[in-house]
Amino acid sequence: MAFESSSGYVAPSNLKDHEEQALPVFNLERVALQFSVASDFVAAQVANDILILALTTGRILRIDLSNPADIDDIDLPKKTTEVGIIRRLFLDPSASHLIITTTLNENFYLHAQSRQPKALSRLKGVNIESISWNPSQPTSTTREILIGAADGNIYELYIEQSTEFYRREERFCKHVYRADSAITGIWTDTLPGRQDTRRVLVATESKLLHFVGKVGRPGHEGSASIYSRMFEGEAPTVHSVPGTSQAAVSSLAISPESPEDSVSAGEERVFAWLTSRGVFHGKLLTSPDPSELGNRVYSEAKTLPRSVIPPSQSSTGRPRASQDNVASMVLTQWHVLQLVEGRLVAINRLDETVVLDQEVLEQGQSILGLVADMKKNTFWLFTSQAIFEIVVEDESRDIWRIMLRNKNFEAASKFAKTPEHRDAVSTAYGDHLVGRNQYMEAAVVYGRSTKPFEQVSLTLIDAGEQDALRRYLTTKLQNMKKTATMQRIMLATWLVEIYMAKLNSLDDTITTKAELSESMNTAETQDRLSGVRKEFQDFASKYRLDLDRKTTYDIISSHGREEELLYFANVINDYNYVLSYWVQRERWRESLDVLMKQTDPDIFYKYSSVLMIHAPAEMVDIMMRQTNLDARKLIPAFLNYNNTTTSTSLAQNQAVRYLQDEINRRNSTDAAVHNTLISIYASSRSQDETALLTYLEQQSYSSEQHYDADFALRLCIEHDRVQSCVHIYSSMGQPIQAVDLALKHDKIDLATSVANRSDVTPALRKKLWLAVARKVISQTQGIKAAIELLQKCDLLKIEDLIPFFPDFVVIDDFKEEICKALEQYSQNMDRLREEMDASEETARHIKSDIKALDQRYAIVEPGERCYVCRLPLLARQFFVFPCQHAFHSDCLGKKVVELVGTARGRKIRDVEMEVSKGTSVGAKREKLVKELDALVAGSCELAVRLIDEPFTTSADNKDEWAL
Repeated sequence: MAFESSSGYVAPSNLKDHEEQALPVFNLERVALQFSVASDFVAAQVANDILILALTTGRILRIDLSNPADIDDIDLPKKTTEVGIIRRLFLDPSASHLIITTTLNENFYLHAQSRQPKALSRLKGVNIESISWNPSQPTSTTREILIGAADGNIYELYIEQSTEFYRREERFCKHVYRADSAITGIWTDTLPGRQDTRRVLVATESKLLHFVGKVGRPGHEGSASIYSRMFEGEAPTVHSVPGTSQAAVSSLAISPESPEDSVSAGEERVFAWLTSRGVFHGKLLTSPDPSELGNRVYSEAKTLPRSVIPPSQSSTGRPRASQDNVASMVLTQWHVLQLVEGRLVAINRLDETVVLDQEVLEQGQSILGLVADMKKNTFWLFTSQAIFEIVVEDESRDIWRIMLRNKNFEAASKFAKTPEHRDAVSTAYGDHLVGRNQYMEAAVVYGRSTKPFEQVSLTLIDAGEQDALRRYLTTKLQNMKKTATMQRIMLATWLVEIYMAKLNSLDDTITTKAELSESMNTAETQDRLSGVRKEFQDFASKYRLDLDRKTTYDIISSHGREEELLYFANVINDYNYVLSYWVQRERWRESLDVLMKQTDPDIFYKYSSVLMIHAPAEMVDIMMRQTNLDARKLIPAFLNYNNTTTSTSLAQNQAVRYLQDEINRRNSTDAAVHNTLISIYASSRSQDETALLTYLEQQSYSSEQHYDADFALRLCIEHDRVQSCVHIYSSMGQPIQAVDLALKHDKIDLATSVANRSDVTPALRKKLWLAVARKVISQTQGIKAAIELLQKCDLLKIEDLIPFFPDFVVIDDFKEEICKALEQYSQNMDRLREEMDASEETARHIKSDIKALDQRYAIVEPGERCYVCRLPLLARQFFVFPCQHAFHSDCLGKKVVELVGTARGRKIRDVEMEVSKGTSVGAKREKLVKELDALVAGSCELAVRLIDEPFTTSADNKDEWAL
């Protein structure tokens, strides 16, 4: 039997942007699959986009719905006459395992990677009605699965695909439970966090059994039963339906897995049990304790009665008196799909409304059933000759309305997709909470709605719920657009007012030690106060951009909330305000704490004057840690500090400490900084000039004077800093003024130190010493001081000092010194006479040498060669030097040009060119020749110039020089 696809798989069209009222939830689309030879379907299953069809001929077709052309045609290992016609197909959710049962109770297993079904010998004769696949959904083996039979028995089976012909597929098969009637449905799942616990739902014709218990763990997987322990040790929770009709169809359905991007993802799955009375459905809860789980599941479940199904029309067009029989049932996320004879009926399980009632069967067709793809969340309807897909279009779009009508507001908000829907839910939920006096909860819900702002605010104000009003305004502010600037500012400002009023109210309660309510004491009020203050701080930090600075300051100040005022100023980085606040209150410690966290130089410049006066050491510590301050702009603060703290010593002067750090550590060259330091040194009340003089000497040693010398000199003169003045005069190159100033203040030693400076010329030194001598002699009027002065200076003689003595001084007082001076003069005269005699002798020798030059000659041997070109010397004009070097005149000229400097070489070339031109004749030519000879042959420079050249070169024969 050939199978071919005439038009392929018709995929459902995507949902487009239509009005939701115009879109049906379910749409039935025929899947166009045609057979070349007529043959009816007897069974069908879909899982994980794999379609399995069983034909009356015993063939099995496996079709990949993502690629309908990919069709596997599989035959049973035996003919239908031997095993019967295929009755049921059981396909696991992963589409890896398929169990086939026939009308003669023969059962076969087919793996997805195989094309040959294998008989399940241990299940031979078992009429399989339902299968519960392993919750882990394995693919290589089935692992432990439960088989429900028509006789009420439940078997545990473990199937592993085998390629060996004689090996059984079943690793083990064990009977684990027996019910009182046929097992029409069975389901197994695990409970979160309890991997060794299983829940098993077992449906019979009249009962639904709920088992929960721990399963066994055999040593080797597949070697023994794991469900025996649970079925033997646990009693099921039973839900019974009395008076069940034997002809009614009973089945168990579980809702498919929710897509990961679905709103309902992560929720409990739903079960539905079809009975003759209707559909019993509920959530497969995973809590509470397993022992109470069955009762909880049943207590929250409800029955969808058969009366909800609209009656079908009779042939006369009138409704039938009785309800039609339900042939099959599956669950979607929110609806129950039922096949009522030839109709497909979809009922919302939340509000029991019928959303679809459509005739399906055509003439001559019979219903096979409904199938749900648990993985792909698709739904299929099979007849004996046709396949339909039940396309679900935005199934949860109206769920929020149902939830809202049932006052399940949290769920309604979750499933509301559009802003309008969510707003409707929020408004209704808020009204519901207000009606129950739950104002705090209502405030949050109202904040997410568009209910008129004035109406909500007045409702909360009239109820006296200020806390709820605060929460409502906060929520409203959170959800308001950033572009609504004015509205955000108004809301934020109102919230500040409410916060301040609340804080003051709590403070008053604590102060009076009153209780806010019967259940709140003073300690609880204190905790409440801390919580509200923290809440305000979080609010101010988050919405600082929505608060007007001046308005907020005014509101907080009007309530006298100092802590909140300063917190807000810190949040908006208004450190000027914070510092001004603390400075005005003379809170210097707090002011410094704020300043310590700042890096803006302008703040330091602004507050340096006042803080230098009241906290100088700490202020300087903070400023010294800054790297971006301009010390010039801090000078007014230092001078003001220095004038205010006149009693402070220089060692404790904080302005001096900062300026010294600026100069010594940061190497400041700003003249204003240096001048300020000199000013503070010079104006100090201390008479000690050590600090000032040390600074001036350091500047001199560094050879870089960064201060203004004239300014420093004026200050030092004004404050009688003589030593410093003398140093400045000396550094300015004015030693005469330095000595005069020192002598004017009778500082002889200071004057002598200036006179002894090494950078003073001998003549000036003598002049300075004479000034010192005049002062010393005029003060002492004694010979001894003059004699000591002579010993200190080697430039002064006794005759230099005689004019400074008074007329009445007797020469006998310094006769000895005069004699010593005369003896010194005599010795000097003898030395000069000896030097004159030596000079005269030298002159005679020079004259004799000059006369001998006229008779000097040099002998040139016949084989003598030029020192440069090594050609015979006598071949052309040459020069011979006393050192025996001989050169051709032209060779010597070239060599000299190479060795001498640029200027002399250019001079030689110019003279040679002038001589070679021949334009000069007579005396002029002779003069040029002599000049050229003097330039070229003035001396033999080659002996000196070539002293570093090696004796041999690379061109010489080394063997000739070998030793």
